[in-house]
Amino acid sequence: MRDFTHSIDSLLGELDRHLRGAAKAVRAVFEDAPYEVLVYRGYGNASEVWIQGRVVEQRRVSPSRDSDSSLRNLLNTYRRVDSDPLPHSELLLGCRGMATPCRADDEGFFGGRIEVPAHAGEDSEWIPYDAELVSSPRAGSAARAIGEILVPPPSARFGVISDIDDTVIQSRVSNFLEAARIVMLDNARTRLPFPGVAAFYRALREGAARDERNPIFYVSSSPWNLYDVIAEFMELQQIPKGPVLLRDWDVTFGALAASRHLEHKGAAIREILATYPHLPFILIGDSGQHDPEIYAQIVREFPERIRAIYIRDVTRTPERSASIQALAAEVLAARSTLVLAEDTVGAARHAADQGWIRAATLDEVRDEKRADAGQTDAKVATPHGGEGGTGRAPAVIE
Repeated sequence: MRDFTHSIDSLLGELDRHLRGAAKAVRAVFEDAPYEVLVYRGYGNASEVWIQGRVVEQRRVSPSRDSDSSLRNLLNTYRRVDSDPLPHSELLLGCRGMATPCRADDEGFFGGRIEVPAHAGEDSEWIPYDAELVSSPRAGSAARAIGEILVPPPSARFGVISDIDDTVIQSRVSNFLEAARIVMLDNARTRLPFPGVAAFYRALREGAARDERNPIFYVSSSPWNLYDVIAEFMELQQIPKGPVLLRDWDVTFGALAASRHLEHKGAAIREILATYPHLPFILIGDSGQHDPEIYAQIVREFPERIRAIYIRDVTRTPERSASIQALAAEVLAARSTLVLAEDTVGAARHAADQGWIRAATLDEVRDEKRADAGQTDAKVATPHGGEGGTGRAPAVIE
C-alpha cells in the first residue's frame, strides 16, 4: 500500500509540475509583450531595393527541435498567428549608408521600393539593411533588426522564381484538413522537402559554369506568419537562400480565394521581372493550384523573358493534365517551353539538355531524391519522404 501511495504522490506531483508549466505558458501568450521588428529578405539592383518587414508583439516562439511534441508546435503556431501588430508605427530604414523614414500600415507591415545610392565595386550578393522602431513606448530589445537584400552579381545568366508549397516543401494544399494539420502540428525540422529539390536548386544556382550565382526567388501564398518556419526549413535542407515573398492573410472567407492567390503571386513575379529587365527567368511550380495559369499569363506579358516553365505534376489526373497541355500550347506560341514532370529528376534532365545546369549534377539530384525518399542513409530518415512515380518521362512542349 505504501508503494502504491508513493506512486500516486509522485504522479500527482509530476502532473502538478506540468500543469504549472502549461499555465505559465498560457499566461505568457495572453500577457502584453514588447513589440519587435521582423525583417524579411529583400532584393534589389544598383539603384533601388525592395524591403519588407512587420512590427508585432514579441511572439516568444521557442526554437524548433526534432523532439518537439505536436502540442508544442501547435502553441508556437498560435503565437505566430496571434501576435498583435503595431499599426502605423514609425520606423527608420538604413541601407548603403542612407536612412529612410517609413510608416507601417494598419497591419504593422512596412517597406516597399526604396531608392539607394550605388556602391561602386560592390561584389557581395547580399547587402545588409536595418529597420528600427522609433515610435513605441513598448519597444523591446528587439525593436531593431538587421535584414539582407539580394543583389544578383554580374555573373548571373538567369534567375529562378519558384513556388514553395508542394513545389519545394510538402504541404498538401489540395487537401485543406491535411494542409492545416501540417502547418499547425509540424515544425521546420519535421516538415518534408520534395525529393531532390535542394540538389536541383543548387545546380540551377551554380549554372553550367558552376559559379554563376543565379538568383532564386521563392513566391507563395502562405502567410507572413510562417516566414521563420519556411526560412529555417530551407536552411536545414540546404536549399539555396533567396528572398521569400509571402502575403498577409486577412481573417476572412476571401483570404483563401483563388483570385487572391492569382493576384498575389502574379504581382510578386511582375515586380521581380521589372527589377531585373535584362535577366531571363525559369519559373517552377506545381499542378495542384494555379501555377500553370499564372505562369502562362506571365509568359504572354513578358515575351522572350521566360526560358522555361517547370510544373511538378502533383495531381496526375487526366483532366488537369489536359488543361496544362492546353496552356503549354499557349506558352509555346509565346516562344517558351512548359515541362510537366512527375519529379525533380525530370525537370533537371531538361535543364541539363538545355545547357542551363551541368550534366554532372544529375547524379547529385538522383542521389538526393533517393535520400529524401528514405531509400539511402545519406540523410536522416524522413517518413513519407517521397511519393512513388510511374517512371513516365516528362512531357515537354516546345
